[in-house]
Amino acid sequence: MGETIRNALNGAEAMVRSLEAHGVRHIFGLCGDTTLPFYDAMFTLDHDITHVLTRDERSAAYMADAYARVTGRVGVCEGPSGGGATYILPGLIEANESSYAVLSITTDISVASYGKYPLTEVDQEALMRPLTKFNTVIKRADHIPRMVRQAFRAMTTGRPGSSHLGLPYDIQYDPVASEDIWGDPRHQTFPAYRGAPEPGAVEAAVEAVLTAKSPLIVCGGGVVISGAMESLDRLARRLDLAVATSISGKGSLADTHPLSLGVVGSNGGTDETWELMEAADLVVFMGCRAGSTTTSRWEAPRPGQRIVHFDSDPMVIGANYPTEVGVVADLKLALETANSYLDVRPGELPAFGGAAKVADIKDRKFAKFQELARGKTGEIVPEQIIDTLNKKLPDDAIVVSDPGTSCPYYNAYSQQKHPGRQYITNRAHGALGYALSAALGAWYGRPDSKVVAMMGDGSFAFACGELETVVRANAPITYIVFSNSAFGWIKASQYADCNRRYYNVDFNRTNQAAVAEAFGLKTWRVENAEDLGRVMTEALAHEGPTLIDVICQPLEEAAAPVRRWMG
Repeated sequence: MGETIRNALNGAEAMVRSLEAHGVRHIFGLCGDTTLPFYDAMFTLDHDITHVLTRDERSAAYMADAYARVTGRVGVCEGPSGGGATYILPGLIEANESSYAVLSITTDISVASYGKYPLTEVDQEALMRPLTKFNTVIKRADHIPRMVRQAFRAMTTGRPGSSHLGLPYDIQYDPVASEDIWGDPRHQTFPAYRGAPEPGAVEAAVEAVLTAKSPLIVCGGGVVISGAMESLDRLARRLDLAVATSISGKGSLADTHPLSLGVVGSNGGTDETWELMEAADLVVFMGCRAGSTTTSRWEAPRPGQRIVHFDSDPMVIGANYPTEVGVVADLKLALETANSYLDVRPGELPAFGGAAKVADIKDRKFAKFQELARGKTGEIVPEQIIDTLNKKLPDDAIVVSDPGTSCPYYNAYSQQKHPGRQYITNRAHGALGYALSAALGAWYGRPDSKVVAMMGDGSFAFACGELETVVRANAPITYIVFSNSAFGWIKASQYADCNRRYYNVDFNRTNQAAVAEAFGLKTWRVENAEDLGRVMTEALAHEGPTLIDVICQPLEEAAAPVRRWMG
């Protein structure tokens, strides 16, 4: 007993040491009354964890989400009880549904005060249950190490997702034996303990593809999460097979790859890219849930088009389409198995003519794009902003976009030159205000890469207070605001669906550049297209944070690559 006491930590210290044992390097969060012991432990203990003080718990979760996306490590966020726990929710559900490992630690009222109506009491376990892969409020200090281990196991294995740990105030002072604190190093990154495919399943899937006349691969985010890009490249090249992606699947191949068709579906897909989706006699969904956006609300594949589906989550296979062959496995292992099978398979392999089809489609798609990008209309159109970015961005840049005006344009027309996670957008739930904060998490994850964040002026107002955090970190992020004085996506939808009956979507124009300058950023306000190139060059080269406020064409007047607006 005496040995245990001598080697004991308190619960708050045990939480810090448990995170350290799992390789945590950054925590994004916001202080509160119930967090006092945890912050004191962070202050007094010797460790290598950097705590980033945010101005909003939503921002902390978005930062952790983007950090996880660019590093493959668990992103960690924290906040206090009550309002802190409720504010942190949007980032947790986004990470969970997007299959990224994010841990939220929300401190809580004391266990001893449960049921006494203390300030900030909320049933955190019930609150977080539907949003996370693993969730618990820890009731005893000696349970902290094992609950942290369980959270990391859940987040990093199978389909990655988010976890929540509630940490009551009083147990942060109770003793925990230091020898109980350890972590499995495999759970520091995801996916951990990859699942191999069932014997024969990959071979059956490959044989189904080889019997098709015009197959098409459609990749979701699972390819990038599993790091299967090189294996996908090899498979596509040897069969001359076109590869399309969902929005989250961007980066499965480089945008400039000769077999990379680009995004298909209702957000960033164009009529040209949709041609291959409709023409395919067999569609291979690969790490893609075949949800409403990628399939343009299940417009294609149509009945009669054959389906092969690879995914680490068995629940998505056969959920929306009758599936000829399903392969439940980690995507990297599955694609390696497919290539190994083709290495020894007797007979000549077919060539499906994907490169020629992709080249023709891209030529036609980008001809339309360039016509708008080079046009002189007297106002800046979104195509001109994206065209300038394509010309000016460093090859290793990370681009973060809110789901509004900038999103469909970058989805459709970006020219990312390398595979991997260089583009981030919150497509699972599409909350506005994501990009401004997430960009900082991405920068902490990859500080040597240039980070650019795009958003509409509606999104900017959701999160502009976090610019103080960006300036405090001196993060050389460049923000681009598409300013059109409206919630543009909804206004464009009212244009298309409601016969131009606009209701409560417009707001006053704000000088975003002036707001950002007041926080300490170097800023520009651009109203003429001929100034875009010069300003973009200056902003990207500046050593500190920058913002470009672009007065641009309203989305309802634009030629946005959104299929339901194109009819």
